Amino acid sequence: MYEIKKQIYTDLTKNQKSALCNYIRALVKKSQEMNCEEILNKFLEDEKYYLEIGASRFEFLKDSIYDNNFLADTELYIKECKKYYEYKKKQEPIIKANKEFEKKKRKFLQEVKMGKEPPTKKQLYYYEKLCKKYNIEKRVLSSKLEARDEIDRIITEHEKDFLI
Repeated sequence: MYEIKKQIYTDLTKNQKSALCNYIRALVKKSQEMNCEEILNKFLEDEKYYLEIGASRFEFLKDSIYDNNFLADTELYIKECKKYYEYKKKQEPIIKANKEFEKKKRKFLQEVKMGKEPPTKKQLYYYEKLCKKYNIEKRVLSSKLEARDEIDRIITEHEKDFLI
């Protein structure tokens, strides 16, 4: 898509080209159920209407909207945008799986890190309070991970008693 963008609309300035391409890309994304010709016709109808009432976003298209080169460039860009969004849609499951894998990896690495660090004062204080409250014998906790797991175990174990 980016290679095509370099080749089209050669008579427009950089800002004009960018604004027009962004608008067309957004139009394609919004109208994915339509085919390329329908999207082109919708774009042309909208622009002609806005040019007629004098409220166009793209005043610079006044003369070139009927030009064959402009129409060919626009159609080419719409086709490329459609390909891009179809490809992106096909990649969605892979991207989702990668995100899930990265999430699991971060969680694992966080637990490894927690396993190496000593428990915090808050954890130790909370653990002592729970032990006192439920008359449990205290153990020596060596890591944040162990403290977290022990606190979770105590809470889930005694949560059942609390609910009954």
